[in-house]
Amino acid sequence: MFKSNWIIAQLTQRYPGALYSVDTEQPIVALTIDDAPDPTTTPRILDILREHGARATFFLITSRVRGNEAVVRRMVAEGHELGNHLTTDQPSIRLGLFEFERRLREAHDTLARFAKVHWFRPGSGWYTRAMLSILADYGYRCALGSVYPYDAWLPSTWFSTRYVLGRVEAGSIIVLHDGGGRGRRTAAALSVILPELRRRGLRVVTLSQLAELEQPPNARTRTTNDT
Repeated sequence: MFKSNWIIAQLTQRYPGALYSVDTEQPIVALTIDDAPDPTTTPRILDILREHGARATFFLITSRVRGNEAVVRRMVAEGHELGNHLTTDQPSIRLGLFEFERRLREAHDTLARFAKVHWFRPGSGWYTRAMLSILADYGYRCALGSVYPYDAWLPSTWFSTRYVLGRVEAGSIIVLHDGGGRGRRTAAALSVILPELRRRGLRVVTLSQLAELEQPPNARTRTTNDT
């Protein structure tokens, strides 16, 4: 299996302030799905998650919530987690800080009607220290991921499936997408990925469940020095 810990360590050092993965030997991975809700594909994804006993964190674009409130309520009722992906599908880093904060607050107000929300993922994955400061003011933590099959750009279920299964390991954060063709591909990929992860003994959980396994800084070093 391809081990990506060294890549994630470099990203964490160069672009600190976001969660990419969790260093753990527990057989747990987090599944995250961006750009929901979609009236057709999101229910199908939820069906597959329920079938395989998996949980996910859905990063919602809140301009898509209106008319899909029942889908969002179903997410929460079935044990999934909501995350903030702002109001529209565009690179968050291109927004001015005032506009970024306004949209963060607007999206939060929408999502808070359904559940408590404390995870944020920037559109296109880029962020600045100033953005992180604003997120902290609102009680948010930024999350990216460690297993991203480029499914927003490469329209191949086969590639997404093989990429995820070839790189996932304990503590990974998987990133997939919902909506239209992307959502159909994600549903198809998950129908293969989830049973295989179960066969490997890996449990699929939300970001918050995975983050509970984080060690305090230098905890591993202290443990090593004490032995």
